[in-house]
Amino acid sequence: MSILISPSILNSDIGNLAGELNRISNADWAHVDVMDNHFVPNLTWGIPVIEAAKKYSPVPIDAHLMIANPDRWVPGFVEAGADSVTFHAEAVAAPIRLAREVRAMGARAGIALNPATQIDDYIDILDEFDMVLCMTVEPGFGGQPFIASVMPKVARLRELINKKGLETWIQVDGGVSADTIAQAAEAGANNFVAGSAVYKAEDAANAVDTLRELARSHSH
Repeated sequence: MSILISPSILNSDIGNLAGELNRISNADWAHVDVMDNHFVPNLTWGIPVIEAAKKYSPVPIDAHLMIANPDRWVPGFVEAGADSVTFHAEAVAAPIRLAREVRAMGARAGIALNPATQIDDYIDILDEFDMVLCMTVEPGFGGQPFIASVMPKVARLRELINKKGLETWIQVDGGVSADTIAQAAEAGANNFVAGSAVYKAEDAANAVDTLRELARSHSH
């Protein structure tokens, strides 16, 4: 399974969005964190920023919706240009229906699980999703330390996906850096969201390449 690096624009200079997106032209996705101050204690941006990112991004848009009532809002994000939309297990009312709606609109559908949320309820319906995001911090703010105790969940998920013969991606988001990406890759993740590790680097493109190589050398 291919190793994918998805830098988060949460840590970029949003006043220079086009320029910041061009800094990661060698990445695989641009990760856009949408927070509503209801589901998480932070407020970021919404559909207009997805539209702007889509207009200027050299790579596809990965929208991560940390919002209440995703069943209502998700289709609008796909219409705005998101190529992949991830909604939270803890917030969604009808995950299968919503995932099917996203896929019918031509985007990838992802489900996100907070660190303490177990995968048990989703084992039998994994084929409904293109990606499972295992949060490696409590969602809400960038720059938090990586929660390594999520790795057994990632490993179990990878084992199940392989056993079922699925192509489902496993994404990790939170505290991903040159120091932590190896353990996530070893556990079986293949899509890595990195915010500070890329955008606080002197050379963002070089940071993307370094993270990709570290993940590749530790993935099975």
